[in-house]
Amino acid sequence: MAHASQRTVFNGSALVRLLSRLADTDLREPRQATADRLSQWFGWTDAISLSAALDGIPAAASSRLRPGANAEERECAGARTALAKAIAEDAAVAAAAEFAPFRRRYLALQQAMEAGIGPLRGRLRAALAARSPAMARLAAVDVVMEQVLAAREHSLLAGVPALLEKYFTRLSGDGLLTAAEPASEAPGGEWLHVFRKDMKNVLLAELDFRFQPVEGLLEAFREATRVP
Repeated sequence: MAHASQRTVFNGSALVRLLSRLADTDLREPRQATADRLSQWFGWTDAISLSAALDGIPAAASSRLRPGANAEERECAGARTALAKAIAEDAAVAAAAEFAPFRRRYLALQQAMEAGIGPLRGRLRAALAARSPAMARLAAVDVVMEQVLAAREHSLLAGVPALLEKYFTRLSGDGLLTAAEPASEAPGGEWLHVFRKDMKNVLLAELDFRFQPVEGLLEAFREATRVP
């Protein structure tokens, strides 16, 4: 599915662009196409599973108006709002002078995202599969994509706190600002404010990144409710 493949364009996401600025590194366009790089993540058993999902028989087109996806939309919007609210509430580390509390908070929020988005994605797949054989095939493809990409995604995202720690150390050591925060908005001496704001932005970008498969399933719901 298109949204699943978009998740592999890691260097093209807002999350990676932001981390690149904070780490003061340049992004380079990958030499391989997305499909080629994605294929390297598939073992032969994964390829068999994906082939089986893709070989399912789609349903015939129907002109009957189906129920909308309002309930699913509301559930996803509520879950996303709750996670964004949790990210915004950082009073517990507001005055922290070392990185350890920020690391604990970041890891806790990553766990909260995994705990909330994973089951939500599963419920969306189950509801989508009940719509028609065609939607069931799409849900089956999403299962395979999650199985293949989950471990790699977890490994990559687990490295974000380490990048933030280097940024924290650099700011605390010399008080310099980065392109992520205009100097006019954060005068000298307010490096901690700069860091907290940037960490929130990174968390929100990660939330957007993790929600991409959910958005893809929601779009499938919208397509399923449209009259041909």
